[in-house]
Order: sequence, then structure tokens, then C-alpha cells
Amino acid sequence: MGYYGGYGRYGGYYGFDWTYLLVIVGVIITAIASSHVTSVYKRYAEIRAASGLTGAQTAAEILRRNGITDVTIQHVPGSLTDHYNPAKKVVNLSDAVYGQTSVAAIGVAAHECGHVIQHHRGYVPLSIRTALVPIANIGSNLGIWIVIASIILGLSGTLTTIGVVLFSFGTLFQIVTLPVEFNASNRALTMLRDYGILGMDEEKKARAVLRAAAMTYVAAAASSLLQLVRLLTIANGRRRR
Repeated sequence: MGYYGGYGRYGGYYGFDWTYLLVIVGVIITAIASSHVTSVYKRYAEIRAASGLTGAQTAAEILRRNGITDVTIQHVPGSLTDHYNPAKKVVNLSDAVYGQTSVAAIGVAAHECGHVIQHHRGYVPLSIRTALVPIANIGSNLGIWIVIASIILGLSGTLTTIGVVLFSFGTLFQIVTLPVEFNASNRALTMLRDYGILGMDEEKKARAVLRAAAMTYVAAAASSLLQLVRLLTIANGRRRR
């Protein structure tokens, strides 16, 4: 997309598309957040919880205490690939969480159960996020390419606008994700404390892990928003052409 702004036709500088700076900032923010959560998780993954519960056992206990019997707990490969699938009602726990007894693993398992409880109780932001998934997947993957194609092929500005609108659904998804993730973490920490699964000092460590994980979602939202600003700048430049 450097082709578009790199020739000074829309207020940029010859040979340089300043909007690339927005993408670079987004990449840096995302990389920092990813590195931070990996570092924090690794630190607390070495601290065994006094309860001796594994991530899977923690999830099972939380579901039992909340009277949820139609959700299964499943082991999936990878590290920190944990997620709750509301369509299949499955809590997927990764290698780093499922059979591990660390405060980090217990915190992550409880977080995913936080999503289960959101789903069970009809938490509105989660419902909105779930509804956005199909169009967000299409928009975030296809939107940018539509913009690029419309510019390179010299197609109408209307097509550029369509690409921007599609991409905006992906950005909206990232923004709606923030309250969903923070709420799930708050639910998780409250349950870990109230159910006596983690002690006070252990809860602080789990909180640090979940806070670091939450920052990856903040970074993703910021990166997507910066990309959207870039696309809007490009679309606006085409309209003024």
C-alpha cells in the first residue's frame, strides 16, 4: 500500500508513505505485549499452587460450584492456546495449563471459566462479540486486500470505502473484546479467592498473569485501530483526488 501515498499525490511525501508509521507502531505495541505476557507467564508457571489443583481440575471445580453441567473440558496442544468455544460449550486448555499445578495455569483456567459463566448468564458484551465473529473474520482478512486492489487497479473509490467498512468490523470486534476479557478475569480472580483455590499471595500472582494477558487484547485493539486510521486516510485521499 506504499504505492498509494508514496508519490505525493494525496499530501504524502515522494517515496515515503507516512501511514506506514501507524502499522509499525501497531506491530511494536503487539510485540511488546506478547513478549510481556510470555515472560510473566513463564515466571509464575514455576510457582506451584498450594492447593495442588491442575488447570483442568480448577476448571472442573469452578463449573461444579456454578452448577454448570453441559460444558466439557478439553486438552488442546500448544502453549497459551486456551479458549472457550461457546458454540460447542467446550473449555479448551493448552499443554501449559491443562495438567499443570502452577498459579499461572490455575489463573488461565479460571479465566476461561469466566467466559463460560458469561455465556451461561447471558453477558451482553460476549453475545455481541460472538455475533460479530463471522463478519469480523471476513472484514479483517478481506478488507485490506479490497483497499489494496482498488488502489493498484485504479478502481472506484467506492470499492475502497467498502474495504474500509469491512475492516472496521474487525476493529469493532477487537474493541468489544476488551470488556469481555477484563470481566472474565475479574470473575476468575473472585472465584479463585472465594472458593479457596488460591491464597491471597497466590491470587496476586494469578492477577499479574491475567493482567499481562489482557494487555495483549489492548495491544491488538490499538493495532487494529491504527490500521483502520490508515485505511480511512487512504480512502479520504482517494475521495479528494
